[in-house]
Amino acid sequence: MSKQHHHALSFAGLIITVGIIFGDIGTSPLYVLKAITNAEPVNGIEVGKQITDQLILGALSCIFWTLTLQTTLKYVIITLRADNKGEGGIFSLYTLVRRRKKWLVIPAMIGGAALLADGIITPPISVSSAIEGLNYVNKDIPTTPIIVGVIILIFVIQQFGTKFIGRAFGPVMLVWFLMLGGVGLFSLVKDPSILKALNPYYAYDLLANYPQGFWLLGAVFLCTTGAEALYSDLGHCGKENIRVSWIFVKIMLIINYFGQGAYLLSKHNNDFINEENPFYMIVPEWFKIPAIVIATAAAIVASQALISGSFTLINEAIRLNFWPRVKVNFPSDIKGQLYIPSINWMLMFGCLGVVWYFEKSENMEAAYGLSIVLAMISTSMLLIFYMARKHWNPIMRYALIAGFFIIEGGFAVAQIEKFPHGGYITLIIALFLIAIMYVIFKSKIIRTSYLEFVKIKNYLPVLQKLSADEQIPTYATHLVYLTSAERVDEVESKVFYSILEQQPKRAERYWFVHVYTTDEPYTKEYRVTKHDENDLIRVDFKLGFRVQPKLDTMFKQVVEEMVQAGEIEIKSRYACEYHHSDHIGDFRFVMIRKFLSNDNELPWFHRVILNAYFYIKGMSLTEKNEFGLDPSSFVEENFPYVLSKAAPIELKRTE
Repeated sequence: MSKQHHHALSFAGLIITVGIIFGDIGTSPLYVLKAITNAEPVNGIEVGKQITDQLILGALSCIFWTLTLQTTLKYVIITLRADNKGEGGIFSLYTLVRRRKKWLVIPAMIGGAALLADGIITPPISVSSAIEGLNYVNKDIPTTPIIVGVIILIFVIQQFGTKFIGRAFGPVMLVWFLMLGGVGLFSLVKDPSILKALNPYYAYDLLANYPQGFWLLGAVFLCTTGAEALYSDLGHCGKENIRVSWIFVKIMLIINYFGQGAYLLSKHNNDFINEENPFYMIVPEWFKIPAIVIATAAAIVASQALISGSFTLINEAIRLNFWPRVKVNFPSDIKGQLYIPSINWMLMFGCLGVVWYFEKSENMEAAYGLSIVLAMISTSMLLIFYMARKHWNPIMRYALIAGFFIIEGGFAVAQIEKFPHGGYITLIIALFLIAIMYVIFKSKIIRTSYLEFVKIKNYLPVLQKLSADEQIPTYATHLVYLTSAERVDEVESKVFYSILEQQPKRAERYWFVHVYTTDEPYTKEYRVTKHDENDLIRVDFKLGFRVQPKLDTMFKQVVEEMVQAGEIEIKSRYACEYHHSDHIGDFRFVMIRKFLSNDNELPWFHRVILNAYFYIKGMSLTEKNEFGLDPSSFVEENFPYVLSKAAPIELKRTE
């Protein structure tokens, strides 16, 4: 009920949405027009571009129509429809369509990795663009130490949760957007003729007739880089709040961009000094310090939202078997708020590396956008199949997708120019993340193909005999094994090997537990299958891809519910005068830790993938921590993964 209320269209919901959703796209006026009018070499010396009507009107027209077609039409109107029980993001979209084509996992991985790579460049460029405004007050102020300090602070506070500052996100961003509109309007009224840039002809003229005009799309694209994050945060605010608040946000953005354009045209036929940022040049002198403070606060909020989105993205990737198991914390009681230490520090060091390497925001612009355009193309590919699933009119479906591919393809080609100037950095990061996702996903397919499952019924007699054999010491009252077997009448052969072959493990009751991750985000269901009335029971948990599997607590709760319902007799058959009447005995989870045996004879590709998988697995979370098991309730056994036995060695016996 509270979730639905939170998503309902309301004034409070709109304020929250402005704070959470639009931070990334909302801070783009800090650097977009600056990037478009950036330096270019003339006789070996870098100077600003010559300011002309063609350049400025064309740039503003491109910005307006990019925000209209890409952000408004594709994401706000169309993509927000593709919600998975109220949740958004490329992985949620993938879960809606993955049954249609197996290869759709590829664009899902590319999009997820590109979004994560984007999280390494967005905080530095937003924070740097804001704080560098101090140089308009005093050119001698060293901004880099301040930028580094702010970035470190942003990441350090993640572990405590953002509940204590989260309430301020909405008001901060509301003030930011009002300031954008205010200072933009102050400049715009001086030359209202700038509004003719709304005519798409000027965009065409820039791309077709301006020297090297097409390549300016790489800078224009920066105005819509937050659109993908907008979809990812759907679950926090609801689509109606996003759509209504976007009207306000877009108006404020356009007014500010056009205000910057009016200022630039006032310098007609003059070289634009590259060190100048048109955003700060339209701010009145008396308001520059407050504007810098507000811009910095907005950049912090934007960075915080992107980091939180990265945590959610990785948590979903873990559930979908795209990412190794890592520790996930819940620092506050706010639903959906996560903290993943390994990702937090990885992003922080990545951001600091970006600041150290590029030094200034104008240099970062060269690396920004190259990875995010891959995410947008990936989303478009998945949208094709979502539209087909929803039976959209084929003509409309293909026309829309063709239009998006043309726009995003143009942006992608224009981004190529950025590659040697720093774009390769985010692309390398994205490729590295894609490689990790592919190894984790592919290794699961390979391991599953070699797994040997056996019928449980064939082992019931020997288990019953073992359970009643008093000559063997009791190993545990309840012995629990995790199984990946989808069929309830099967289990991996290694489980019975552990129970019967290594050291017979006598228990009152044997349990097999299977955890299935559903395509819905918050499913919490279980099913019980009795293979023997009181000796062997299987429990299947169906958990949403955003649910943390606290298996120890969940399993004991299931047992207690079964006892209360009279489904099982829990009183120990091995009566003891020290047991209380409500004693249910001890629980022992057996974790089988697998390693790749040297006895395997595998195809070289399978061996490479599996070696990489076990290397990554060695640095990731153990199953004990993954499933929230109490250290006193589990044991760990090593089990060799013999997937494909090597041929016998030809040995010759001699006398």
